[in-house]
Amino acid sequence: MADRIRSFSIDDLPSHLILEILTSGKQLSAVDLVSLELTSRTFWGSLGVYPTKCRSLVDLAACQLCTTHGIYTGMSCSSQRDVFERCDGNWKRVLRFLQSVEQSSDMVRTSAGNMQITTGRYHTLLIRNSSVYSCGSSLCGVLGHGPETTQCVAFTRINFPSPANVIQVSASQNHAAFVLQSGEVFTCGDNSSFCCGHKDTSRPIFRPRLVEAMKGIPCKQVAAGLNFTVFLTRQGHVYTCGTNTHGQLGHGDTQDRPTPKIVHLLERVGSVVQIAAGPCYVLTVTDNGVVYSFGSGSNFCLGHGEQQNEFHPRAIQTFKRKGIHVLRVSAGDEHVVAVDSSGYVYTWGKGYCGELGHGDEIDKTLPEHLISLKSQLAVQVCARKRKTFVLVDGGAVYGFGWMGFGSLGFPDRSISDKIMRPRILDCLRSHRVSQMKCNELHLPLWRYFYVIRIKNASNMSMFLFFQTMNCRCLNEEPEILSIWHGNVMDVLCKFMTPGGRSRILSPSRAPSMTQNFT
Repeated sequence: MADRIRSFSIDDLPSHLILEILTSGKQLSAVDLVSLELTSRTFWGSLGVYPTKCRSLVDLAACQLCTTHGIYTGMSCSSQRDVFERCDGNWKRVLRFLQSVEQSSDMVRTSAGNMQITTGRYHTLLIRNSSVYSCGSSLCGVLGHGPETTQCVAFTRINFPSPANVIQVSASQNHAAFVLQSGEVFTCGDNSSFCCGHKDTSRPIFRPRLVEAMKGIPCKQVAAGLNFTVFLTRQGHVYTCGTNTHGQLGHGDTQDRPTPKIVHLLERVGSVVQIAAGPCYVLTVTDNGVVYSFGSGSNFCLGHGEQQNEFHPRAIQTFKRKGIHVLRVSAGDEHVVAVDSSGYVYTWGKGYCGELGHGDEIDKTLPEHLISLKSQLAVQVCARKRKTFVLVDGGAVYGFGWMGFGSLGFPDRSISDKIMRPRILDCLRSHRVSQMKCNELHLPLWRYFYVIRIKNASNMSMFLFFQTMNCRCLNEEPEILSIWHGNVMDVLCKFMTPGGRSRILSPSRAPSMTQNFT
């Protein structure tokens, strides 16, 4: 047998077999393909056997991976051509764009494990390696630790009724929803408005409880509004429950729903691939790139050019008329931002503080293309109260809008408290950002921040994140309980470790912003 064994190189394999290896099994990333292309002529040479649109074997593999990618297959032929041209005819870059859009909605791989983070008004929820942790203050059970726990000063693991692998979490001011690997959904918090999907409204739900109405209907995403919840199933159907004052449940009326009910109109328009919930309105994106909105029409967030409420899902005609295939939307308190299949960005809603990025504070009643970013290929957009972030495929982050609490990440607040046009975050230039969560930036390598634990006027403990040790941005003089400085990921991990200790600094000893922390 030993006589039959001989060594051989990858160059000895036929091209079709190498191509099969590159495109089957666990999908390679665009970065993986580029790395392979640099290793051998087998990967970067054309040999004259590949289609003219492919420059090499690796380029052909990238082309095949693109044409089987879920996002790409849902695009029209014209949209496919547009993104190919926007990527300079480079299939590897097209693949990177598609994978970056997809990754921006999933868990983030970090040196500390797979993570996802979301925040409510006074609390933070963190997924780490399928377990959920919470910290902050709440009287209504949103922390998920039982009625005896109204405050957590460190990240504490939430226990579920049975072992649970959590893949996504969404939280509002008073409730939270969790999606498990199995597709089951659990909720906790104040259910007085039926937003948790349980008929019992007599008291808060202090520990995660299975939403029985969704049993046997596996979900892949949840979105928590102010007093309602939206569920997206793996089959692309949308369910809603909770308060329905503005028609935000999408059932054609204003009747509250104690348990999730399917939005029938969306069943007839195609499979929904993404949902987003504002305070009192909902946006859904279908696999054919159409955006439907319903609920409160205030601030023109529905994108129909008027401020009337919509009780049924209504397609945003600006996108349909122009043949724009939308991939993702983000719903802010008073404005909306979207990214299309060519990486272009659109904003609409209230323009106060420049959060729409058009250089003024004028409200936009319809989606408007953000011209200043037309040379960039956006992969994720994120709307927060009076601020917007855009992540481009090279890993850079642009921010614009209100600079309160240092939340945009720009140090020069003395010039103005508003950024009216997209501006790159210089503090992140040395990193390639893979995902954003509103104020939270998820990085492969984290910068250093200050984590300040204060006691506010309501005697509640809060965690604030600053890039500079400067509390002048607070509206009132707080009682500072403790201050940590260092790598944010390390601090989070310490909070989650029983007995973990952090290095406490006094404000006078804190390093200045000009120091290099990389």
